[in-house]
Formats: sequence, C-alpha cells, structure tokens
Amino acid sequence: MHELGIVMQVIDQVEQAAKENEVDKVLKLRMEVGEVSSVVPELFTDCFQWAKKKTVHLQETELELVILEAISYCQDCKQTYKTTAYARQCPHCGSGNTYLVTGNEINIKDIEVV
Repeated sequence: MHELGIVMQVIDQVEQAAKENEVDKVLKLRMEVGEVSSVVPELFTDCFQWAKKKTVHLQETELELVILEAISYCQDCKQTYKTTAYARQCPHCGSGNTYLVTGNEINIKDIEVV
C-alpha cells in the first residue's frame, strides 16, 4: 500500500508550509489525483485520516480529492480521447502512437488555513 507513503510526504509538505507561514491550523486540503495515478482514493483517504492525528496543524483538516480524468493524445490524428476507455490505441484512427496528457498526477491543489 503505497498510499501511506504518499500521504506522509503530503503531510510533511503541508506541515512545513504551515510552519513557515505561521499558520495555526489547516482547515481543508484539496488534492488532485489522476484516475490512472495508481492511487486508490479510498485507501488514500483512510491513510490520511489515520496520519493526520499525529500532526500539529492537520488534526482537524478535511481532505477533498479531485479526480482528474485520464486523457491521451494521438500523435498521428492529433486528437485526444479518454484513456481508460481505449488504453493506448486511438479510437479515432487506431494508431498506437499515443501518450498520456493528464490523469497520472498527484498534486496539492490548495490549502485553506486559519
């Protein structure tokens, strides 16, 4: 379960930012998680709920996960398509000359603080 490792890195980053900015507490943490990022949202949320209890600034933090759709681009026909529906083969022209544009990210989108 790599979600716990990712959660710990996120918490370290947010705790450091809170400390540097002299924040009392973090009210909300909004994260972007790509649908093909290999992060299971339910596991990530469970790990966050467990780990935040051991922090200074995040004990009351609400976590919001924004799931980013996986989109691929075909270099042959220059069109995009939903990756999870067609994988690596372009549904428009059948080419395998494609790459993922979005959907594998894990980003801290924003933080609400007091």
